[in-house]
Amino acid sequence: MSITCCLPIVESVYCLACARWLWKKCLYSAGHESENWGLATAEEFAPVPRLCRYVLAEYEDDLRNPIWAPPGGYGINPDWIVHRKDYDETLGRAPPYMLYMDHERRDIVLIIRGLNLAKESDYAVLLDNKLGQTKLDGGYVHNGLLKSAMWVFDAECEVLKELLESFPEYTLTFAGHSLGAGVVALLTIVAVQNREKLGNFDRKRIRCYAIAPARCTSLNLAVRYADIINSVVLQDDFLPRTTTALEDVFKSVLWIRASWKIRCSEIQGGCMLLDDYITSLSESL
Repeated sequence: MSITCCLPIVESVYCLACARWLWKKCLYSAGHESENWGLATAEEFAPVPRLCRYVLAEYEDDLRNPIWAPPGGYGINPDWIVHRKDYDETLGRAPPYMLYMDHERRDIVLIIRGLNLAKESDYAVLLDNKLGQTKLDGGYVHNGLLKSAMWVFDAECEVLKELLESFPEYTLTFAGHSLGAGVVALLTIVAVQNREKLGNFDRKRIRCYAIAPARCTSLNLAVRYADIINSVVLQDDFLPRTTTALEDVFKSVLWIRASWKIRCSEIQGGCMLLDDYITSLSESL
């Protein structure tokens, strides 16, 4: 009889425990981790609007004839662009990016665009991760974003080294949005860890501005590189404040979407082949 009376209490405790677990996994905002951090100064925030325009410029196909330019333009001189690389040139290993010489501010800027919802390669980078899979410099990082960052570093380190040596008074800035923000954040860590490949430049010459980045490093790395990596989050922006646990839920949703798109492409391709076959057969008859 006494055991029967205790069952409702046990059930209530169990339900409360499940509710707390659900809140921690799905409703807990990652913004709580930084709610007690100090505010950025006006000097620290000053480059952000300009770099946001630079990142937006990377979405344009032709910067000499822009289509989506905001009022006042992007603030980029097309003649100062070192080069741009699209998906064909990155082979899907990284989002498209641009290397720009900001001679007005004596800054070498590498800009990486954000997630392209129509590109499976971007999903492959974003979904290539498991909790605790990859370690870097004593912390944990996003596996897919790290591989993308290392690809960009290997592709551009010689060019960056030459520019840094040719312009010793210039700073080096990495800027990106969304998926690109995660890549540049890890690219900054990779660059600092491999400064000898860039001519052993001073750490103070490098900085990073990650606009709405995906969560890509453990907290200890975020604190250790807080002097050079700046994350810019607009209020309750969804992606940057998504917890790592909830990312697994989104991974399943995105995987279903990507798989369905691939399957539809296969069906469409099969129909086209069948149509070509019927046409050829009709012509032969």
